Amino acid sequence: MYNPSQSSEFSRNAERLPDGPGNPYEPEVGQMPQSNASQQDMDNINKTGTTIVGITTTEGVLMASDMRASLGGRVVSNKNVQKVEQIQENAALSISGSVGGAQSFIRTLKAESNLYEARRGERMSINALATMASNLLRGGPFFMVVPILGGVDEDGAHVYSLDPSGSSLADKYTAQGSGMPYALGTLENNYTDDLTMDEAEQIGAKAIQAASERDTASGNGIHLTKITADEVEIVGHQDVDDLL
Repeated sequence: MYNPSQSSEFSRNAERLPDGPGNPYEPEVGQMPQSNASQQDMDNINKTGTTIVGITTTEGVLMASDMRASLGGRVVSNKNVQKVEQIQENAALSISGSVGGAQSFIRTLKAESNLYEARRGERMSINALATMASNLLRGGPFFMVVPILGGVDEDGAHVYSLDPSGSSLADKYTAQGSGMPYALGTLENNYTDDLTMDEAEQIGAKAIQAASERDTASGNGIHLTKITADEVEIVGHQDVDDLL
């Protein structure tokens, strides 16, 4: 059997490689992106700290997020951060983790969504968008980003929890960030399958308030995001109590 690794142009070029010729029939596996940040660098990264929640309803998706950013969880660096962004007309992404990584991730996901729509003449389904987002998180240089994706398409309302390892988990409701344990308790106690958008607003506000009471990295107001099949509406409120 002919072996291209012997007595061929391939073999002559392969010998110049530092690790030898290897097997041309085996797939070449690249390396995962690595961060050179030291622990001292990590302590000075702007982080959203964060409590973010996503809730499916009979009318669409409700997302809620606090407004506080901090340096290493010790110092409040900003009190008016919008942690949710529209990705396409029927989908939005709420972020926790590194601010810089999240901003870069959102720009990239928006670009991929726009390219898909331009090439195919239709919006990406929410399931496909979640798969794209998880692939970008696993293979891209987006450091310390833990988002929630919410959207509405012909299959209904969807909420996905994503993480840097590339997982994508669909659920009826979810929470992420440092305030997640406190928010999840509120969601567990109040969620029902027949929630309206107005009822979900109340539950989302209660979840953010519960986390803000105990989590020092969450607070300073709330953004409520309503997602339907044709619109993403983001509204900020400085005082959560006004919504309850």
